[in-house]
Amino acid sequence: MAERTSIGTDTSGFRPDIQGLRAIAVGAVVLYHAGVPFLPGGYVGVDIFFVISGFLITTHLLGSLAREGRIRFGSFYARRARRILPASFLVLVLSVVAALIWYPPLLMEKVWRGAVATALYVPNYLFAMDQTDYLAQSTNPSLFQHYWSLGVEEQFYLVWPALLGLAWVVVKSRRALFWVLVTVVAASFIACVWYTFQSQPIAFFWLPTRAWELGIGGLVAYLLLRREQVVPARLAPVLGWMGIAAIVASVGLFSSTILFPGAWAALPVVGTALVIAAGATPHRLGPGRMLSVRGMVLVGTISYSLYLVHWPALVIPEAVVRDGLPLWATLLIALACVPVAWAMYRFVEDPMRRAPWLTRARTRRTLIGAAIGSVACLLVATGAYAVSDTRSLNVPEVAATPAIQDPPQATDFVPENLRPSLRDADASLPQVYADKCVRGIAATDAGDCLYGDASAPRIVLFGDSHAAHWFPALEAFALSAGYAVEVHTKSSCPYATIESTRRGTPYPQCAQCREEVIKAINASNPVIVLLAGYSDPDLAPGVKDDLATWRTAYGTTLDAITAPKAVIADTPDIREDPAPCLSAHLSDAEACGQPRSVALGDASREAAAKAATSRAVPVLDFNDYLCSADWCPPIIGDTLVYRDSHHMTAAFSALLGGVMGEKLRPLLPAVPPAGE
Repeated sequence: MAERTSIGTDTSGFRPDIQGLRAIAVGAVVLYHAGVPFLPGGYVGVDIFFVISGFLITTHLLGSLAREGRIRFGSFYARRARRILPASFLVLVLSVVAALIWYPPLLMEKVWRGAVATALYVPNYLFAMDQTDYLAQSTNPSLFQHYWSLGVEEQFYLVWPALLGLAWVVVKSRRALFWVLVTVVAASFIACVWYTFQSQPIAFFWLPTRAWELGIGGLVAYLLLRREQVVPARLAPVLGWMGIAAIVASVGLFSSTILFPGAWAALPVVGTALVIAAGATPHRLGPGRMLSVRGMVLVGTISYSLYLVHWPALVIPEAVVRDGLPLWATLLIALACVPVAWAMYRFVEDPMRRAPWLTRARTRRTLIGAAIGSVACLLVATGAYAVSDTRSLNVPEVAATPAIQDPPQATDFVPENLRPSLRDADASLPQVYADKCVRGIAATDAGDCLYGDASAPRIVLFGDSHAAHWFPALEAFALSAGYAVEVHTKSSCPYATIESTRRGTPYPQCAQCREEVIKAINASNPVIVLLAGYSDPDLAPGVKDDLATWRTAYGTTLDAITAPKAVIADTPDIREDPAPCLSAHLSDAEACGQPRSVALGDASREAAAKAATSRAVPVLDFNDYLCSADWCPPIIGDTLVYRDSHHMTAAFSALLGGVMGEKLRPLLPAVPPAGE
């Protein structure tokens, strides 16, 4: 009977080599976020943390089952709360206050959403819902984006003890318990790989798709509880250094271009597990000596605080300095975070973890304190947002309605009659969005969206969201001139015949939809097909700035369409959402524009034009109405030009109906008068 109820002995003693692993993990993450170019895979530091956390927590829980035959859930959750929440709440509050002082006012809603999700322990699900691309070098990332991993761990701490306790009550066998753990790890890993291809943000941020990493650490804990040295002494140094090599390879060779986490995450995860397992068999030739040196242990000890403080310390200055910080500055900030993290560990993290008035009291005192802390964070974040929301987002001056002209009539301030307003900028969408004529990601059919008289000659608009943002201009001309507009647009799907990706994930639905649209166009009889698309190399990262490949891809589509056609030159990409920037530069709107050479500098843009002109396909270029000879402004007259960094507002697009007609009329047959 004893054989069936004993799990093993508790080996939860301090291991300095694990502190060294923590130092590697936090160092990789901090330097990656600081922009060190030779550590493109530094984000795997979080995966190292997951394995360590799974190992330590499972060691504690299984040790409790071994000694007492049960898990004291209240005591466990109270210890976790004392360990994690004080420093977490402090950084959250200080980050909100700093954002209120230095952030552009329009970014405070994003700060508020992130703070609320963090205070409720679900930031990872917020980022998954927002389709956040963690590995992308995006502008204005969430101030609380680094809390996603803390959310995963907090949710794991909630679920894992209950799972182990329930499994132990049901199976009453250490062997069966092991297979329960294996099953959970395997199921989570399969889900991770599958979702990485289907929806990378879900795979990246969700607990079910990340639990296998913590579970691998749990399996190592189980094996070491059964037998203190699962690795023979002669193999320990070999396996330990193999684990270090796997971690180093992940940090040095991975990058934002790979599909992560997926199966790739197994390399740093298994490497970390090998180091932990081999480290239980001390050997003078193993990596344990390196990992246990005083400096490594010190950094590992403050790693949690360092992880918390480094991200806002880097992100807030980046939001203030529009052109970004040079590498030397980000490295100085990262270095300065070390003493700050030490101070937070010394005066906040460790004292709260050991505070007698909490450790000697009933667990409910800690848990009630955690709830009060969450509510306090919610109140601070909401108060800061409310204060920010009272700030004016314009100067008390009116701008004239623009005459669309070459060069454009730029306005160097945010007028009180701006349309749309800065707060409404992202809602200034063409009608085709409300009508669901911008096909969703999963759609593979051509759709059936027609505007105007079904018997009128048809102008087809074909492409991605950059075709869709031309709809107000095209509609303004076409319907008044007696033409109907047929719309075939699909999100993040260029009209170029190229293997597309979306957020790093293969996007086969794009190619399928493109083929169906071309078939539909060739089967009908449009007077002209207007093709437009976003000149974004990241839509096909395998070719990046390969001009020849893009030119061939555009040309293949043009050759496949038998109807008369024209290409609309892509609009500028000013590299930053102008509304938040303008909210911080009300009297200096030029600060939120972009040099023409930058905004119109992508290779794929040039390739589209060359593919068209080499086939005698007209290119309709309206960019001289959006940019001067050297600058692309965010406001023209009283109208905001862009709703984000590269999509025109519907309001500005509609203003281009006249010049759209001027360029199109020579390419169109005359429309018979009504009644003929």
